[in-house]
Amino acid sequence: MRGRRIGLMGGSFNPAHRGHRHVTLEAIRLLDLDEAWWLVSPGNPLKPRAGMAPLAARLASAQTMARRAPIRATDLEARLHSRYTVDTLRTVVRRYPRHRFIWIMGADNLVQFHAWRAWRTIARTMPIAVLTRPGYDTQALAAPAMGWLRRFRRPARQATNWAEWSVPALVLLRFRPDRTSATQLRAADPDWHVRYADPISSSSTPAAPLRQPQE
Repeated sequence: MRGRRIGLMGGSFNPAHRGHRHVTLEAIRLLDLDEAWWLVSPGNPLKPRAGMAPLAARLASAQTMARRAPIRATDLEARLHSRYTVDTLRTVVRRYPRHRFIWIMGADNLVQFHAWRAWRTIARTMPIAVLTRPGYDTQALAAPAMGWLRRFRRPARQATNWAEWSVPALVLLRFRPDRTSATQLRAADPDWHVRYADPISSSSTPAAPLRQPQE
């Protein structure tokens, strides 16, 4: 029995919204994934703390948005006491050796990828899929990290073969985006996190397979 093909997507999910769900489902389709894990960050070193809701509320909003989809929202990074993506990914690969993982990030993240700790090590740990993001795609192609990553780019038509690629490997995925913005949602409802005062679960383990959606 082959291991599961899993996409990993990190973020603050402050709050999680339909845009997160849309891009994740598109990535699952284009990469032929069994499921995706949302790694709800306890704190992004590159983002200000001001306006950041508690982890429990952000996790609960992500779990709610992931319902009835092959998406698992988890506080894995908090439980690993992992502050940096590179440490999280290396631990995940070590803990789940039978699964195959691909790191998924938006074009906006690629723009600043060179500022991430040990970003080249991230690229050597697992393949990377970059998702289109309105207003960032041109910048992403000219990003400092692309100066190194460009030689490892794979054609989008081969995206479903990512589990067979040697790393580093990068694929750029384009599709019609959902323009929902967490910033706009917070502006419209600054107290959104109050609805999640009683989180669904703060310790869900991503090891068990998810049931596929019934729709």
